[in-house]
Amino acid sequence: MDKEKGTIAVSLVEEAVRCVKRRGVDPAPMLEQAGISPQLMASPQARVSSAQYGALWSAIGRGLDDEFFGQDSHPMRSGSFITMCQAALTAHNGAQAIARATLFMRLVLDDIVAQVDTTSERVRLVYRLRDGVHEKEMFAYATHFILVYGLVSWLVGRRIPVRAARFSCPEPAAGHEYRSMFCDDLRFGERESYVELAPGFLALPVVQTPKSLKTFLRNAPASFIVKYRNPDSLGARVRRALRTRAIADWPASDALAAELAIAEATMRRKLKREGETYQSIKDALRRDMAIAALQSGERTIADIAVAVGFAEPSAFHRAFRKWTGARPTDYRPPGLAGE
Repeated sequence: MDKEKGTIAVSLVEEAVRCVKRRGVDPAPMLEQAGISPQLMASPQARVSSAQYGALWSAIGRGLDDEFFGQDSHPMRSGSFITMCQAALTAHNGAQAIARATLFMRLVLDDIVAQVDTTSERVRLVYRLRDGVHEKEMFAYATHFILVYGLVSWLVGRRIPVRAARFSCPEPAAGHEYRSMFCDDLRFGERESYVELAPGFLALPVVQTPKSLKTFLRNAPASFIVKYRNPDSLGARVRRALRTRAIADWPASDALAAELAIAEATMRRKLKREGETYQSIKDALRRDMAIAALQSGERTIADIAVAVGFAEPSAFHRAFRKWTGARPTDYRPPGLAGE
């Protein structure tokens, strides 16, 4: 299971906010509850923490009384996800858990139906729209998937490998973020919509209990976006290799490629196909470390600059604005923003 904390692109925040605006509701109080400032929303490169996104998810669900964000003609009333968790918690194995989770969603929603199509080789969550319903945006499919897949992965105690994903909707602006969420083999504009999973989880026992459910519900379901990201990509392998070292000990690209037993040119080519470079991965790790430290409020900006590898605070400020389009102070908790 991927335990990376990570951050989430502001483009996914914007997709959630658009759902609120379509309902004729002002999203500003919800963003404020989540600690997401107008400055961050104004920057296309900005990132938010999984905790912030989780707080926004909860605020929208309560504010709209709809945990599906108004993306279906039938609202998913507040408290539905908790009930879904309780229903699936008594399942004996992964097969029962995914059957109960998809059945629950089918009972709650009208427009989107997900059916479990199982063979000995694979499991597919096949998405279909009710007759007469216009094509949904990717965010609707992703919300459904996150609720079902994240819950079942948690119940069996591991990330279920995602082999492929196909969606009939057009590719959204946050396409790269969705590939991190699903898998590299993700295509849009297809004739049918489905997510293909490795079948090994079906026989796994449910290992969670009512006691562990209480802790789980504090951050779920928005935390699934980070917790169950694709760990099999080359970029994820590079991040894991770097995260075990101090920043000062991060190797050059040729040394890391040798450590991963691939040619440097091959590493460069594969990372490019995943939309990344070695430098962009290093920058993203430093950025996420800095954001977490800024939001904790426990260290000065000068100390954080040193911790993420900058000798001068001014250099850190310039790099941080390049990474996020915002100032370090924009990520400070209220009361420290003027530091």
